[in-house]
Parts: sequence; structure tokens; C-alpha cells
Amino acid sequence: MSDSNGSGGPISYDINLPYVSEGTDASQSTRYPEYMPNFDKIHFDPLKPFDFEDPALRVQDDSLPNLLTADVKLTPIQPRIGTVAEGVQLHSLSDKAKDELAYLIAKRKVVAFPNQDLIDAGPAAQQEFMEYFGKLNYQPVSGTVRGHPGFHIIHRDGNKEDIARFMEARLTSCLWHQDVSYEIQPPGYVMLGLLDGPEVGGDTVFASTGEAYRRLSPMLRTFLDSCSTLHSSSKMIAHAKALGGIARKDPVDTVHPLVRVHPVTGERCLFLNGEFVTKIVGLKEAESKMLMEFLLNHMMMGHDFQARVRWAPKTIVMFDNRSMIHSAIVDYLDDDGAAQLRHIFRLCAMAEKPIPVVEPQQQNGKATSGTNSANGMNGTNGMNSTK
Repeated sequence: MSDSNGSGGPISYDINLPYVSEGTDASQSTRYPEYMPNFDKIHFDPLKPFDFEDPALRVQDDSLPNLLTADVKLTPIQPRIGTVAEGVQLHSLSDKAKDELAYLIAKRKVVAFPNQDLIDAGPAAQQEFMEYFGKLNYQPVSGTVRGHPGFHIIHRDGNKEDIARFMEARLTSCLWHQDVSYEIQPPGYVMLGLLDGPEVGGDTVFASTGEAYRRLSPMLRTFLDSCSTLHSSSKMIAHAKALGGIARKDPVDTVHPLVRVHPVTGERCLFLNGEFVTKIVGLKEAESKMLMEFLLNHMMMGHDFQARVRWAPKTIVMFDNRSMIHSAIVDYLDDDGAAQLRHIFRLCAMAEKPIPVVEPQQQNGKATSGTNSANGMNGTNGMNSTK
């Protein structure tokens, strides 16, 4: 294989934004060489339907006594979404504490954990931890950890020509998306772990798709409740192949509800992004494009329902992919336009098939609430910011 900058290996992409190619000398600049992007030629069969029980649904006490012990401090990032949890070591949590962790993430949407020993525990321990929250996704085109294809590795260091080429047609590096939304059972809980990064910059911004939905008029919400969208990995896979990259999976096309019901909180969330969603099913192309652009701009511009996570080495961030849309911020470029070092891994735990507000057979009749009655909690209980 060859790539567009002649380094001798495929360029790995975070959606479409390039980062370090295999075969460069970039591994000399990282403290974690075992996490350099690996491009083993492995082919994975399509994901088959599987049973999933959200760990958060096992929680009976929303004070979360097994997770929020006396030495834990919770600091809100924003009043309604986002929390920094200090004093928690993820690698030492009991199963009951992991259930409560899932509940905390479902409620607060995104939670940052500074100074995590799990960062140095190695890929096997990190993978085992995330497998508690669901079946791991295998990324089709990006670099992984050798022997651990569930990892999605981002390692940027330089890439001046690639980044310049990427930005030629763009005004911003932001690419708002939900992770792996094209799968039949997309990820629920997602982990990001920072191995190394710039002293300033490289934040990740998250927007609440539930709050974005609530801001819409009742008439528009009712219409959207009955809509479906087509999610596809075809563009991503074709893009990787065109640049000499690999494809471990065949393209996947899946129809999902535009509005999904969260199984833990019962809230209705927009399930839409600009990277994998190609159309709203049943609308004409112009109608679909106009409505998708409106909804995406609404989520991107809603700074009053967004949270911006600032990173430090050994920080782990976990978020709920069902109720959030997010974007990396690639602002850590030097004066020549080359990226400073940023090394991060991602693990995605697949969850339930998105729950529609209106079942397909009901879309010509009366819409029904999609709240999951199996959940014993209604999602209205608050949490103290410190404990």
C-alpha cells in the first residue's frame, strides 16, 4: 500500500481528518509506542443482532453509593451536562460501581476522570473494562492496537501537508458526529483515553441531542418522531480506499429512527450527524438536505446545551453516544500548520438497537411514548455536584 504523502503506509483517519501514517518515525515521539496505529489486514463479518442489557438499569439507588464514596468529588462542567469526577479509579471499580458509573454517564452525558491508573494498565485491561458495558466495535478503516482491533487510535504529530490538503475545502476542522452510528446496534458508552497531548488545545466539545430535541416546537417534534434516516459507512470506506488505506469491513447501510428514546432516562434524543447520515427516508432530496442542515446547525450552535472537555495526560473521558453529538477541536497546530503531538485511544461498547418514539407499524396511526417501562427510574432525580 502507499499513501498520498509517500510515507509507505496508509494514512489513518479520524472520520476524514488525517493523522500519522504507519511507517513514519513518529513512534519516536510518543511515550506509548505500543499504541501506535496498526494496520493489520483483518476482515470482520457484519455485526449481527445481539442481546444487550444496559448496566445502568440494574441501579436501584441513585445516590450511587458504590461509585460515589466519601473521597469522590464531582464538579459540573455545565449545569445540565458534563461532570469531572475526581477520586475515582476506574480500574478498581466493582461490578456494582460500574453499573452506577453507567447510570452517572447516562444522566450527565459526559464524565471526565483525571489521573487514571487505567491509562498505564495496558490495552488488555482497558478492553476488559469496556467489555463490561457492551460488545466492542471493530473500526473498519483506522489504526488499531496490534492484537486488539477494538481500539481506534489517533496519533497526530506533524501531518502538515495532509492537514493543509484537508483544510483546502473547509473553514473548520470540526466534524460533529456520533460514533459508528451506521451499525445496526450503535455504541452506547464510549471511552476516550489521552496518552499524550498539547499543553493547550485539543479539547472535545459535546452537545446534548436530548436538549436540542426539547428546544424544538411541539409540531416539529411530532413530525420528527415519525422520521427515519439512512446511516452509511460507504463514504468513509471509499475515502480510505481511495487514499491507499485498508477496509476491514464491507460498507454498512442502516435505517434508524431520527428521534431515539434513551433506555435509562426515557428522554427523546435526535439521532443525526453530518458524517454518516445520508438522508431522511421518504423526503425528497432538497427537503431532506434542508431539514438535516437545520437540525445539525441547531445542535452545533446550541452553546447553552454543550460541554467542552479540556484534556490532561492520563485523563479518561466516558460519554453516552446515544444522547450526545461531539467533535474534536484540532487547534493545536504550530505556525507552519503542522499538528503538535496528540495521542489518544477510543473504545466503543455497542448497545441496543435505537428505540423509536413511533414504531414503524404505528407511524400511520397514533404515536406512542417510547419511554422504556422496564426502567424503574424516570431520570428526573438530580445529583449533588460534590460528595
